[in-house]
Amino acid sequence: MSNTLSVLTFLSKACSLPVVGGQAVMEGILMRNGASYALAVRRPSGAISVEKRSWRTVGPKGLRSKKFLRGFPILVETLSNGIRALNRSADLSCGGDDEKPMGRMETAFTLLFALGMAIVLFVAAPHALALGMQWLGLGGGMEGFTFHVWDGLYKFLMFVGYIAAISLLPDIRRVFQYHGAEHKTIHAFEAGGMVTVATARQGSRLHPRCGTTFLLFVLSLAILLHTVLVPLMLMAWHPESAPLRHAGIVLFKILLIVPVSSLAYELIRWSAVLEDGFWAKLLRAPGLFLQYLTTREPDDAQLEVAVAALREALGPDSPYAERFEPAENTVME
Repeated sequence: MSNTLSVLTFLSKACSLPVVGGQAVMEGILMRNGASYALAVRRPSGAISVEKRSWRTVGPKGLRSKKFLRGFPILVETLSNGIRALNRSADLSCGGDDEKPMGRMETAFTLLFALGMAIVLFVAAPHALALGMQWLGLGGGMEGFTFHVWDGLYKFLMFVGYIAAISLLPDIRRVFQYHGAEHKTIHAFEAGGMVTVATARQGSRLHPRCGTTFLLFVLSLAILLHTVLVPLMLMAWHPESAPLRHAGIVLFKILLIVPVSSLAYELIRWSAVLEDGFWAKLLRAPGLFLQYLTTREPDDAQLEVAVAALREALGPDSPYAERFEPAENTVME
């Protein structure tokens, strides 16, 4: 969401460009480039605080190069680094000077809590609501098709409803503006010219590699796999106890998050490199449409923060440094 750090940050339309992607945070933006990321945050004084940190990886290094296995660990490390950056941005945007980042245990606890809430909202709750439709006589059991239609419908409604609801909060609306600034700045960089507030302003606030698209792919694949695999599982395992049966299926759906996220990752990689055409537009359209909810048009001050984050992510010694104007009103932490 705000978080919408692209899990596909290493994809680039132009192969000669370095791998960059971002995430909106509180009053700022994270920009990742390879093994490090830059965090730029607007301080209460008006100055832009910029920090550069190492990107923490998850799991064996070789796993992230294995197709159909790398999706889930990349998703976890994206969430983990995003949470650390979000916590740090909250401190900086409020005028805090504590330079100590979140520890591993604190990050792990926050990540587990976030994943737990996501499981409750987008796995357990839709399952319970579909069960309610069965009780009302408007759907069948888990062995049939209608149960999973209701389950999938409630997943999408809760996902879109959640985004729409939080977008009403003033602080989240500002995060969504920074999300738009992130996309506009990356568009300016990918266009090949100077990366300034003026050039970024001309770009679209929508971007085909946004993590929002990844979340939609995860939801869509989960619905398809649940419809096929849950009935097959119940053919092999069908306890007499209804509570045990439903608890087992919910656990099965939770475990499916690993292969579902991996498949979604490969699918979105494929859709991102497709040449423009019917299938490319069809695959990208839902994610782009949802970005109308998760992004807002930024102001120039927010674009300035995005440019500062990208400038530092690339580094002063990169061959692209000349495409940025000298940093002003920026404080290196």
